[in-house]
Amino acid sequence: MTTTFSAATADTPSCPSPIATALAGIRERIAAAAHRAHRAPDTVTLVAVSKFHPQSSVLEALQAGQAVFGENRVQEAAEKFPPLRDAWPALRLHIIGGLQTNKVLEAVRIADMIESLDRPSLADALARAADRAGRLPDLLVQVNTGDESQKSGIPRVQADSFITSCRQRFGDAVRGLMCIPPADADPVPHFRYLADLARAHDLKLLSMGMSADFEAAITAGATHVRVGSAIFGHRPASPPNSAIPPARLAAPES
Repeated sequence: MTTTFSAATADTPSCPSPIATALAGIRERIAAAAHRAHRAPDTVTLVAVSKFHPQSSVLEALQAGQAVFGENRVQEAAEKFPPLRDAWPALRLHIIGGLQTNKVLEAVRIADMIESLDRPSLADALARAADRAGRLPDLLVQVNTGDESQKSGIPRVQADSFITSCRQRFGDAVRGLMCIPPADADPVPHFRYLADLARAHDLKLLSMGMSADFEAAITAGATHVRVGSAIFGHRPASPPNSAIPPARLAAPES
Protein backbone atom coordinates (compact mmCIF):
# COMPACT_ATOMS: atom_id res chain seq x y z
CA MET A 1 0.00 0.00 0.00
CA THR A 2 1.31 3.46 -0.90
CA THR A 3 0.94 6.09 1.80
CA THR A 4 0.56 9.76 0.93
CA PHE A 5 0.81 12.63 3.33
CA SER A 6 -1.16 15.81 3.73
CA ALA A 7 0.20 19.27 4.36
CA ALA A 8 0.31 18.33 8.03
CA THR A 9 3.24 16.00 7.40
CA ALA A 10 4.78 17.27 4.22
CA ASP A 11 7.58 19.01 6.13
CA THR A 12 7.90 16.37 8.85
CA PRO A 13 11.51 15.15 9.15
CA SER A 14 12.18 11.49 8.48
CA CYS A 15 13.66 10.92 11.94
CA PRO A 16 11.25 10.70 14.89
CA SER A 17 10.52 13.90 16.76
CA PRO A 18 11.60 14.18 20.42
CA ILE A 19 7.95 13.75 21.43
CA ALA A 20 7.58 10.61 19.33
CA THR A 21 10.79 9.21 20.83
CA ALA A 22 9.64 10.01 24.35
CA LEU A 23 6.24 8.42 23.73
CA ALA A 24 7.89 5.23 22.47
CA GLY A 25 10.00 5.08 25.62
CA ILE A 26 7.01 5.60 27.92
CA ARG A 27 5.01 2.93 26.08
CA GLU A 28 7.88 0.48 26.54
CA ARG A 29 8.01 1.24 30.27
CA ILE A 30 4.22 0.84 30.58
CA ALA A 31 4.39 -2.52 28.82
CA ALA A 32 7.25 -3.71 31.03
CA ALA A 33 5.46 -2.62 34.22
CA ALA A 34 2.27 -4.32 33.08
CA HIS A 35 4.10 -7.57 32.35
CA ARG A 36 5.76 -7.48 35.77
CA ALA A 37 2.29 -7.13 37.29
CA HIS A 38 1.02 -10.04 35.14
CA ARG A 39 -1.23 -7.70 33.20
CA ALA A 40 -1.70 -7.08 29.50
CA PRO A 41 -0.17 -3.75 28.43
CA ASP A 42 -3.40 -2.77 26.67
CA THR A 43 -5.16 -2.66 30.06
CA VAL A 44 -3.26 0.57 30.78
CA THR A 45 -4.19 3.80 28.97
CA LEU A 46 -1.57 6.50 28.65
CA VAL A 47 -2.99 9.99 29.20
CA ALA A 48 -0.52 12.49 27.73
CA VAL A 49 -0.72 15.64 29.85
CA SER A 50 -0.27 18.59 27.51
CA LYS A 51 -0.96 21.48 29.92
CA PHE A 52 0.80 24.69 28.77
CA HIS A 53 2.29 22.94 25.74
CA PRO A 54 1.32 24.27 22.30
CA GLN A 55 -1.10 22.76 19.86
CA SER A 56 1.88 21.83 17.67
CA SER A 57 3.15 19.51 20.42
CA VAL A 58 -0.25 17.84 20.65
CA LEU A 59 -0.18 17.37 16.86
CA GLU A 60 3.27 15.75 17.07
CA ALA A 61 1.94 13.34 19.68
CA LEU A 62 -1.10 12.54 17.53
CA GLN A 63 1.16 11.84 14.56
CA ALA A 64 3.12 9.46 16.81
CA GLY A 65 -0.03 7.49 17.60
CA GLN A 66 -1.08 9.05 20.91
CA ALA A 67 -4.85 9.48 21.20
CA VAL A 68 -5.67 10.36 24.83
CA PHE A 69 -4.70 13.73 26.30
CA GLY A 70 -5.14 15.41 29.66
CA GLU A 71 -5.58 19.13 30.27
CA ASN A 72 -5.86 20.99 33.56
CA ARG A 73 -7.44 24.19 32.28
CA VAL A 74 -10.72 24.18 30.41
CA GLN A 75 -10.06 27.40 28.49
CA GLU A 76 -6.72 26.15 27.21
CA ALA A 77 -8.24 22.80 26.24
CA ALA A 78 -11.07 24.56 24.40
CA GLU A 79 -8.56 26.48 22.31
CA LYS A 80 -6.32 23.54 21.43
CA PHE A 81 -8.48 20.46 20.94
CA PRO A 82 -11.76 21.15 19.07
CA PRO A 83 -9.91 22.14 15.87
CA LEU A 84 -8.13 18.77 15.91
CA ARG A 85 -11.17 16.50 16.29
CA ASP A 86 -12.34 16.41 12.67
CA ALA A 87 -8.95 15.27 11.44
CA TRP A 88 -8.24 12.99 14.38
CA PRO A 89 -11.54 11.29 15.35
CA ALA A 90 -9.82 8.90 17.79
CA LEU A 91 -8.67 11.84 19.92
CA ARG A 92 -9.94 11.76 23.52
CA LEU A 93 -9.71 14.69 25.91
CA HIS A 94 -9.64 14.31 29.70
CA ILE A 95 -10.02 17.26 32.07
CA ILE A 96 -7.74 16.35 34.95
CA GLY A 97 -7.37 19.56 36.95
CA GLY A 98 -9.52 21.09 39.66
CA LEU A 99 -12.70 22.23 37.93
CA GLN A 100 -14.36 25.53 38.80
CA THR A 101 -18.15 25.48 38.62
CA ASN A 102 -18.19 28.40 36.16
CA LYS A 103 -16.12 26.31 33.71
CA VAL A 104 -18.27 23.18 33.95
CA LEU A 105 -20.53 23.80 30.94
CA GLU A 106 -17.57 24.24 28.60
CA ALA A 107 -15.89 21.17 30.10
CA VAL A 108 -19.01 19.09 29.52
CA ARG A 109 -19.15 20.28 25.92
CA ILE A 110 -15.55 19.45 24.98
CA ALA A 111 -14.36 16.63 27.27
CA ASP A 112 -14.65 12.89 26.85
CA MET A 113 -13.85 12.37 30.53
CA ILE A 114 -13.71 14.61 33.62
CA GLU A 115 -11.35 13.07 36.15
CA SER A 116 -11.81 15.63 38.93
CA LEU A 117 -15.33 15.23 40.34
CA ASP A 118 -14.51 16.10 43.93
CA ARG A 119 -17.37 17.86 45.75
CA PRO A 120 -21.16 18.06 45.91
CA SER A 121 -21.33 21.57 44.42
CA LEU A 122 -19.43 20.33 41.37
CA ALA A 123 -21.81 17.38 41.06
CA ASP A 124 -24.71 19.86 41.06
CA ALA A 125 -23.03 21.97 38.39
CA LEU A 126 -22.30 18.91 36.25
CA ALA A 127 -25.92 17.81 36.39
CA ARG A 128 -27.12 21.26 35.27
CA ALA A 129 -24.50 21.47 32.53
CA ALA A 130 -25.34 18.00 31.22
CA ASP A 131 -28.98 19.02 30.92
CA ARG A 132 -28.02 22.12 28.94
CA ALA A 133 -25.44 20.44 26.72
CA GLY A 134 -27.40 17.25 26.15
CA ARG A 135 -24.36 15.12 26.95
CA LEU A 136 -22.39 13.94 29.96
CA PRO A 137 -18.73 12.92 29.75
CA ASP A 138 -17.44 9.92 31.64
CA LEU A 139 -16.60 10.85 35.22
CA LEU A 140 -13.96 9.88 37.76
CA VAL A 141 -14.28 10.81 41.43
CA GLN A 142 -11.08 12.42 42.67
CA VAL A 143 -10.14 11.31 46.17
CA ASN A 144 -7.76 13.35 48.34
CA THR A 145 -5.93 10.27 49.59
CA GLY A 146 -3.53 12.35 51.67
CA ASP A 147 -6.24 14.63 53.10
CA GLU A 148 -4.12 17.62 52.08
CA SER A 149 -5.82 20.95 52.71
CA GLN A 150 -4.30 22.59 49.61
CA LYS A 151 -5.29 19.82 47.21
CA SER A 152 -8.51 19.01 45.38
CA GLY A 153 -10.33 15.77 46.03
CA ILE A 154 -13.03 14.46 48.31
CA PRO A 155 -11.59 13.71 51.79
CA ARG A 156 -11.18 10.08 52.74
CA VAL A 157 -13.84 10.21 55.43
CA GLN A 158 -16.41 11.42 52.90
CA ALA A 159 -15.31 9.27 49.97
CA ASP A 160 -17.69 6.32 50.39
CA SER A 161 -20.83 8.41 50.75
CA PHE A 162 -19.82 10.79 47.95
CA ILE A 163 -19.06 7.97 45.51
CA THR A 164 -22.39 6.35 46.34
CA SER A 165 -24.33 9.58 45.81
CA CYS A 166 -22.56 10.28 42.51
CA ARG A 167 -23.34 6.81 41.21
CA GLN A 168 -26.97 7.22 42.19
CA ARG A 169 -27.07 10.56 40.40
CA PHE A 170 -24.99 9.89 37.28
CA GLY A 171 -25.26 6.12 36.93
CA ASP A 172 -22.77 4.39 34.66
CA ALA A 173 -21.14 7.70 33.75
CA VAL A 174 -19.17 7.35 36.99
CA ARG A 175 -16.45 5.03 35.74
CA GLY A 176 -13.84 5.07 38.48
CA LEU A 177 -11.54 7.02 40.78
CA MET A 178 -8.54 9.33 40.52
CA CYS A 179 -5.91 10.45 43.02
CA ILE A 180 -2.74 12.52 43.30
CA PRO A 181 -0.71 11.26 46.28
CA PRO A 182 1.26 13.72 48.44
CA ALA A 183 4.48 14.75 46.73
CA ASP A 184 6.67 13.91 49.72
CA ALA A 185 5.12 10.52 50.53
CA ASP A 186 5.48 6.98 49.29
CA PRO A 187 2.69 6.81 46.68
CA VAL A 188 2.14 3.05 46.91
CA PRO A 189 -0.13 3.03 50.00
CA HIS A 190 -2.23 5.74 48.33
CA PHE A 191 -2.52 3.70 45.14
CA ARG A 192 -3.49 0.60 47.09
CA TYR A 193 -6.09 2.53 49.09
CA LEU A 194 -7.65 3.86 45.89
CA ALA A 195 -7.70 0.40 44.32
CA ASP A 196 -9.40 -1.05 47.40
CA LEU A 197 -11.95 1.78 47.37
CA ALA A 198 -12.71 1.18 43.70
CA ARG A 199 -13.23 -2.52 44.31
CA ALA A 200 -15.58 -1.78 47.19
CA HIS A 201 -17.75 0.27 44.83
CA ASP A 202 -17.35 -2.05 41.83
CA LEU A 203 -15.64 0.65 39.77
CA LYS A 204 -13.28 -0.42 37.00
CA LEU A 205 -11.14 2.62 36.18
CA LEU A 206 -8.25 3.91 38.27
CA SER A 207 -6.39 7.03 37.15
CA MET A 208 -3.26 7.17 39.26
CA GLY A 209 0.43 7.58 38.64
CA MET A 210 2.34 10.35 36.90
CA SER A 211 5.78 10.74 35.31
CA ALA A 212 7.69 9.86 38.49
CA ASP A 213 5.61 6.95 39.75
CA PHE A 214 3.40 5.50 37.02
CA GLU A 215 5.13 2.11 37.09
CA ALA A 216 4.27 1.67 40.78
CA ALA A 217 0.71 2.74 39.98
CA ILE A 218 0.44 0.06 37.30
CA THR A 219 1.59 -2.55 39.80
CA ALA A 220 -1.19 -1.36 42.13
CA GLY A 221 -3.84 -1.62 39.40
CA ALA A 222 -3.89 1.70 37.52
CA THR A 223 -5.89 1.61 34.30
CA HIS A 224 -4.89 5.17 33.36
CA VAL A 225 -1.54 6.88 33.98
CA ARG A 226 -1.05 10.61 33.48
CA VAL A 227 2.35 11.49 32.03
CA GLY A 228 3.32 15.00 31.00
CA SER A 229 6.91 16.15 31.45
CA ALA A 230 8.37 12.78 30.46
CA ILE A 231 6.67 13.20 27.06
CA PHE A 232 6.55 16.93 26.36
CA GLY A 233 9.41 18.20 28.53
CA HIS A 234 9.17 20.81 31.24
CA ARG A 235 6.07 22.94 31.14
CA PRO A 236 6.39 26.57 30.02
CA ALA A 237 5.70 29.19 32.66
CA SER A 238 2.48 30.31 30.96
CA PRO A 239 -0.04 28.90 28.49
CA PRO A 240 0.95 28.97 24.82
CA ASN A 241 -0.61 31.19 22.20
CA SER A 242 0.44 29.23 19.16
CA ALA A 243 -2.51 27.83 17.25
CA ILE A 244 -1.39 26.38 13.95
CA PRO A 245 -3.19 26.78 10.61
CA PRO A 246 -6.14 24.40 10.12
CA ALA A 247 -4.60 22.99 6.93
CA ARG A 248 -1.72 21.59 8.99
CA LEU A 249 -3.93 19.85 11.56
CA ALA A 250 -4.98 17.07 9.20
CA ALA A 251 -4.15 13.43 9.73
CA PRO A 252 -2.04 11.59 7.13
CA GLU A 253 -4.05 10.14 4.25
CA SER A 254 -3.68 6.44 3.54
